[in-house]
Formats: sequence, C-alpha cells, structure tokens
Amino acid sequence: MNSIIFLDTETTGNEQGVDHLFQVAYKDHTGFHVEYFTPPLPISVKAQSITHVTNEDIEGKPVFVGSEYAQDLQKKLNDGVLVAHNAQFDVGMLKTEGIEVPRYICTLKLARFLDDTEEVPEYNLQFLRYYFALKVKAMPHDAEGDVVVLEKVFEKLREIWQSKFGQENDIEKMVEVSTKPLLMRRINFGKHAGKSVEEIAKIDPSYLFWLLGEKKKKPAGEEDWIYTLEYYLIGK
Repeated sequence: MNSIIFLDTETTGNEQGVDHLFQVAYKDHTGFHVEYFTPPLPISVKAQSITHVTNEDIEGKPVFVGSEYAQDLQKKLNDGVLVAHNAQFDVGMLKTEGIEVPRYICTLKLARFLDDTEEVPEYNLQFLRYYFALKVKAMPHDAEGDVVVLEKVFEKLREIWQSKFGQENDIEKMVEVSTKPLLMRRINFGKHAGKSVEEIAKIDPSYLFWLLGEKKKKPAGEEDWIYTLEYYLIGK
C-alpha cells in the first residue's frame, strides 16, 4: 500500500513561480517532519501578518533546495500519495523548489466533490475542522498545526467517500478526482453571490464571460473555475 503523506507549506506569498516556501511540515508513517528554511526572497508583510513568522525568525535557517530534508521528501513522494488542502498550490510551490509530486489528493476538491447537495457553506480547512466538529488541538496558519487538522479532515472525507462509494480503490479514485477539473456549482461572490453558475449563464452570460477573462489573467489555481465557465459558456 502506498504511504500517505499529509503536507502543508507556509510561503512568502501566494504567487506561484514567484514566491517560495519558508516552512514545510509533513506527517507520514514515521511521524512528523517539520522545518523552517531561508527563502530566496523576504516573507511579505501580508504573509507575516497571517503566519506571525518574521524574516528575523528564519534568519540563519538552511536553504530548502538541495537540503537533506528536500531529498528525503522527494523520495517519499515518489512512492507515496501527497494529501494537501488546495493541493495544487502546495504542489506548485514544491515544484518551484524542484520537488515533483507524482500523485496527490486535494481535500479541498474532495470536499466540494462529496458535497453534492451543497450543504457545506465553505470549504477552507479551518471551516471544515469546525463544521465536522473534529476533536483536534492545533494552531492555524502554522504548517505543523495545519497538518494535524488536515489529517483529521481527510479521515472524515474518506469516511464520507466510503459511505457513498465503498472502500475499493478509494485512494486511487480520490487521486483521480483531485487531478481532474471539477465543475463548480455555485458562485459565492460578487453581484450574483448565492446563484448557481447554470442560472447565471441563462440570465447574465456577459458576467460569466467577464469572470472567465479575469480568471485567465492568472490561471494558476483557477483551473476549476476556467473549466466550469467554459463548460457553461462554450458548450457542454
């Protein structure tokens, strides 16, 4: 059975290909592996305000690229399955650092996929933590704390998956869901907040064309929205 690797990163900012990680935490069958690193550019003020980690805090820490930590992580990813929340972001950040992720499960996408009745108001990690009333003690916006929550959220989602689809090849099927575009059902922002994308396509397609153009300006992490908008605007 392939090893599951629960992972989270903290980064200098959110722009893939530009920003870099400064903390990595992952948990596998051997336990927790947590380390801070010195990135090639400063932590942004915005990132500091979220993580409460300053550039002084990581001064003198090792560089991630070429480190023993990075080499060990790559070996484990080659043989395992990464689990992360909004996995495309972490996968992209790891790729910036020279780490390839062959297979992954995204708990954000999995939560959306399983919520076919649209009962869950939000899908961010900490919201799911409290929505599912998970018994866990962890500080948010810290890579190690987020991994603790991530594992519990995954366990809950896997339980829901198995209740719907059974246990057979569940990991492989969750990998498949995580790596394919997902049709978004509803818009929760802007002037049409709360309406389904299908409804907006009928009453105000110009808004969706505008939104599609905006998403394509910075497509990294917007694959699901681009797929959804093109689905309803260009053809099913």
